[in-house]
Order: sequence, then C-alpha cells, then structure tokens
Amino acid sequence: MVKHCLIALTVAGLLYTVTPAAIAQSNGGSDQQSQPAASPAEHGHGGRHFDPEKRSEMMAKHLNLNADQQAKLKDILTSEQSQMQKLHEDSSMSQEDRRSKMMDLHKTSNEQIRALLNADQQKKFDEMQSKHEQRMQNHRGQGAGSGSDQAPDSNPK
Repeated sequence: MVKHCLIALTVAGLLYTVTPAAIAQSNGGSDQQSQPAASPAEHGHGGRHFDPEKRSEMMAKHLNLNADQQAKLKDILTSEQSQMQKLHEDSSMSQEDRRSKMMDLHKTSNEQIRALLNADQQKKFDEMQSKHEQRMQNHRGQGAGSGSDQAPDSNPK
C-alpha cells in the first residue's frame, strides 16, 4: 500500500513539474516561430503571414509573377508593413481608429497589388483574397460570441 502511494505521489509530482515546462516550451516554440513575422507589424492572428519577403514569394508562385511584378509587389508589401508598424506604435489613437486605418492601408495595398497584375493574375488574386477572407470569417466564428457578429462587416477587403 505504501509502495502504491509513493508511486502515485511520484507520478503526480512528475506531472506537476513536467506539464508546465512542456506547455511553456510548446508555447515558447510557437511564439518563436510566429514572432519574427508578427512582431514587425503585430498583425494579430494573421501576423505570421505578413512578412513581406514570404508574402511576395508566395504570391509570385501562386500568381506566376514576372521579376518586375515581384519587385514592385515586394516594395508595396514592405511599405505596408512599415506603415502598419507606425500605426501600431501610435498610442495617441484609439484601438478602433488604429484598426480602421490599418484596414484602409491594407485595402489600398491590395488595390496597388491588383493594378500590377494582368487579367488572369487578377482573377487568381481575387480568388486568393476571397479564400483568405472566408478563412478569417471562419476563424472569427470560432471565437467568443459578440465579436464574431461584427467581423464580416468590419473587414472589407
């Protein structure tokens, strides 16, 4: 009986000490992976997708961009990231105002990107945007109640 209690206490002690370490390591690992892309723009849940280099490579691949288009795209995305960073750091504005300006900036960037593309690329870009918007709406739908009711109207891309 004493042996069983000793084993149970040992297992409980191991779980008590190992579980928080595993959770911290797990969270730390995912933060480290997403942080380099997210920290320049602090772009919320989508931040890991905001790195201009990675975004331009992904879009070049999906849209079949030529070198000139790719260079212009990277410039647009880099400028957008820089402006987003400034907006994020501007504590004089309310969170609502910053969010609104960030959304306007993102919309303007998307319009600039779309202007670079030929008709076929524009069609693919529009499909990509629709899929992204749908994923964002689905993601918000999984969140807490009242905020998800506003999400589709408040995110016009």
